[in-house]
Amino acid sequence: MGIVAWIVLGLVAGALAKLLLPGRDPGGLVVTTLIGIAGSFVGGWIASHFLHRQVAAHFFDLATWVSAIGGALVLLILYRIFFGNSRS
Repeated sequence: MGIVAWIVLGLVAGALAKLLLPGRDPGGLVVTTLIGIAGSFVGGWIASHFLHRQVAAHFFDLATWVSAIGGALVLLILYRIFFGNSRS
């Protein structure tokens, strides 16, 4: 899977993470999307290095999607913890 596929996966993972974790984000839609893209990379890296699960094989692999959405959720939660009060 190439870099463009990871970016597309990250966009979708960010949107799904936002649906699973509703509420106001300090950065809005753009930052949430960027967090989704970063989360897909982080989730894929964690799954491949620590869980020894190859996630870069296919775009429609369940492990790839779960790791991308999980990574996006983790980064979104951390972002809300550290920057949650910066927007009224």
